[in-house]
Order: sequence, then C-alpha cells, then structure tokens
Amino acid sequence: MKVRYRATAGLAVLALAVAACGGGGGEAKKPSAEQTQQAQEQMSQTPAISINAVPYEQVKDGGTLTLAVGQWPQQWNGNHVDGNQADTADMLDVIMPQPIVFDEQAQWSANPDYLSDVKNELSADKHVVTYTINDKAKWSDGTPITWEDFEAAWKVNSGKDKKYKPASTDGWDRIESVTKGDTDKVAVVTFTKPYPEWMGLYSRSPHLYPAKHILDADKYENDYKGKIPVTAGPFKVEKIDEGTKTLTLVRDDNWWGKKAKLDKIIFRGIESPEAQVNAFANGELDGVEIPSGAPAELKRAKEVPNVDIRKALSPNWRHITVNNVSANLKDKTVRQAIAYGINRDVITQSDLKDMDWPLQTLGNHVFMNNHKGYVDNSGDLGKYNLEKAKQLLDQAGWKQEGEYRKKDGKELELSFVIPTGTPVAQTEGELTQAMLKEAGVKVNIRPVPVDKFFVDYVIKGDFDLVPFSWIGTPLPIGGLSQIYKTGSESNFPKGSDPALDEAIEAAVSELDPEQAIVKANAADKLIWDMVHTIPLYQRPDIQAAKKTLANWGAKGYKSYDYSMVGFTG
Repeated sequence: MKVRYRATAGLAVLALAVAACGGGGGEAKKPSAEQTQQAQEQMSQTPAISINAVPYEQVKDGGTLTLAVGQWPQQWNGNHVDGNQADTADMLDVIMPQPIVFDEQAQWSANPDYLSDVKNELSADKHVVTYTINDKAKWSDGTPITWEDFEAAWKVNSGKDKKYKPASTDGWDRIESVTKGDTDKVAVVTFTKPYPEWMGLYSRSPHLYPAKHILDADKYENDYKGKIPVTAGPFKVEKIDEGTKTLTLVRDDNWWGKKAKLDKIIFRGIESPEAQVNAFANGELDGVEIPSGAPAELKRAKEVPNVDIRKALSPNWRHITVNNVSANLKDKTVRQAIAYGINRDVITQSDLKDMDWPLQTLGNHVFMNNHKGYVDNSGDLGKYNLEKAKQLLDQAGWKQEGEYRKKDGKELELSFVIPTGTPVAQTEGELTQAMLKEAGVKVNIRPVPVDKFFVDYVIKGDFDLVPFSWIGTPLPIGGLSQIYKTGSESNFPKGSDPALDEAIEAAVSELDPEQAIVKANAADKLIWDMVHTIPLYQRPDIQAAKKTLANWGAKGYKSYDYSMVGFTG
C-alpha cells in the first residue's frame, strides 16, 4: 500500500526483519562523508524510468495482465478522502479519464484521448484555462464527457460545500468558475488568482468522474462505494469480487482511442509483499512491486526465471507522521523532543539494507534528494540528539520517574499505529520504541487491520505516531497545501501554524519557478520546526516483471498508457 501526495492515498506494505540499533539509537552511526557521496552517486546513476518501452506496433495483441494491490478499497470515488489510496488510483488509471498526463521528466501534455486542445491564458487580472474535450470522448453509459464534468470536479473539491470530503482542495479552491465555452465540449476554467500548477488539477489527482454521479452529496458518498458504475477508458469493468478482492477489467470495444493490446487486466488484493512476491514467483502475477525493507522479497524475485528487475527514481518518500493535537503531543516542545529522540539514519539504514538503493536520509518535505529544488532543511531537528530530547522533555514538565517520564501523575506514552501484515512498519515501531525509551518515553505499538488503517485511524487522527509513504506527483509544491495547510482533510496530524499557512500560500502562488522553489523551502523549514512529519528517505521504485511485459514497470513521474501495455512474446 502507498499514500499519494496530492490526491491519492494508501500505505506502503513492506517486509523486514528487526535490525539491531545499538540499544535504541545511541550507538547508531551517521553516514560518513564517503558513504553520503556514494549514495549521491548511486542516486545519480538510477534512471528516471524503467518500463521496457516498446512501440505500440511491436506489442502483441491479446493476453491477460495480472497484478496485485495491497489495500482493497471501500471507496472507488477518488475525489473522496476515503478513496485517496494509491492502490485505488492504480486500478482507476486503466478505466477512468486522465485529461492531463506527464512524461518521465515530469513534463505535462494534453491527453489526446480526452482533450483536443488546452489553452492557458494569463493576463494582469485573470488566469483562464480552456479545455477542449475530444468530440468522441464519452462515458461507458454512452453519455458524452462535457464541461459539466469539469465543473463537478471543481465543486466537490473546492472545499466550499462541506457536504463533500475532498482529499485536497489545493488549486480547486482558487477557481472562480467553470463555465461552458462555445459548445458542451469546451470547459472554461477561471481562477481567482494565478495558479502555477493548474495542470495538476485535471490529471490523476483525482481522475475525472461523471457529474451525475458525484454532484449530489448522497451519490458522491455512495455511487462509487463498493462499485464502479461508469468508466471511460480503454478497459471497462467486467467484475468486482469483494469476496476474493479481485477487479477484472476487459477491453472496452466502445473505446475511441487506440485499441488496447491486452484482452484483460486483473488486479488481485494481496496484502503482504511476501505473499505478492510468492504469487509472482509461482507465475500468478506478471509484475510486482518490491517495497523498501523487503530484501528477502527482492532476492526471491531476482531468482525467478526470465525476470526483469526495473528500478527508477520516483517522487515517493517514507516518513513518520506526528499527531499535533493528541494529548501528549500538542506541546511543540514535546514533539521536538520526539524528533531529536528518533535516529532517522538508523531507520533508513534498516529499511533500505540490502535493497540496492542509496542509503540517504531525506531532509525535505517537498523535494526529493534528486530534485533541483532539494535543500536539506532538517537542521538540528533532523539530527539524533538524545540529551537534547531529555532536556526538552524536562523543560515541558515531563520528569523521569523510574523507567519512564511522568507529569501530573500520568506516564508519557505514545501510540505507534501500524497496519497488520507490514513487517517494515513493525520494525520501524520497534526501533522507535527502543530509541524513545532511552529518553523516558513509552511507545506502545498498536497493530490495526490493514484495510481500516487509513479510513478508521490515520484520517480520523487516532494515533500519536504513524509510518507510511507519500506517493508524489510531478508537481511537488502543490502538495504543500494538501498535507500541511490548516484544515486540509489530508493534514492528518491536524498541524496548524498561521505563519506556515502564509508561507504555503506564497509558494503555491508564485509564478516564477525558481522563486517558487525558494518559497517552498521557506515553508519546509517551518514544517520541520512544528514537527508535523518526520521524513525518513526517498522511497525506492523497484518493480519485478516478466521480461516480455512491455510498457510497465518503474515509471517514476510518467503516466501509464494502458492501451500500450502488453507482451512481446
């Protein structure tokens, strides 16, 4: 499972044995300058994409592609915060519109299957984007895709109508109106003020949905709950089997674009990486993700005959989210003590050991290590400092009494929530537990059902500390509002700082790309200070695939074209 930056979520399910941490972190070694340089060199040599790219004409017709997802969705409406899961988005990519797509260099373009033209016009007082919809584009029920579907996306994601629960309002809340152009096939989007990352709105986050199924609050909540009534892609739904957690898609003969090469795509819900790799090794899957913290699974996958291990840099990162409003963490001094008491190098080295991936911690909440905007903003808070952690806890009134600290007769204890069947999260919990014990903080590891992890725990704020992965987009600055701005549905720790909100607004409104990076880094420093999220590392994008599988794998920033995915032999 994975959680996506902007507007698709989930959790990273990983496997890992417990690693020694020197009694909790005190003896952990910070990477040497030589090790850091080696990691940077290794990262520079990792490609931006590895999908076995093959021209459409050379992909054979027919065949079935079988893949796995870790988290089975309850909500298939990607506009809804409960439908904000990476695995859900992966499946919806095949059957729902993506009007804007991106290449491996994060450059956008209009998807000709859905748009015949896009015009971006900026004047002194107006920012207007005009989408001209492909005349042939229609929903699977025969209804044309029109400007009203674009309007509906704005209305349910703007945050103005509280009946809806969007994963992110970023950008949508800047739209003044969506109106009909010369015809029903022209959507005119007018912004109240310039929005530099406008191209991220009608892309994958979320996919476009038919207006008649999401505008009514009841339909928004229920029409795609446990079912997918209408699609618009090269494939359509043949069957959703809740019992076996299987989604079966077949080629849609009414598709107006390039005929899909495959006859069928099957997604199977398989929770653990170990079980997924076993299924791949047994020939039940054609491709499988190898997550960080799964060296045994990587080794097993490499041993599969005719396997291709595909690796690429991606905008995805692992972290620990820190509840800013729970009883024992609402004091920023305590949160900063927790940050000092967690050795990020130890957890990073543990998670990435034997994964053939750079052992490099992440010092930024916005930009990845290989991004041109990357600056290590972690400062002192990013460095393990047990004595500083103890000093801050003393300062906050939590005094050491025996094994743990107490205040007003209550013990300082934190709940570290993890999904069941995720050994890497278990290990991260155990390492954190051992580290913070040295500072006098009691950490209780709390396993919860994997399919309830986000909806019932992360989204509801029922945690003190929680590890998962954000899956990024080609537009990283846009994620600032979604994850860190006061009041956002995806601001899971409920962090709130007016100065940060102001800094975020400045960054996401800046039209000059270089200045936008400067302002995003200024916001990042405030995020570090409030201890909203503790970054760990840029996550590997490693996929094991059959050598004959074409146009699928470690895609980095690129959008898949599922009409081209298939086999060469």
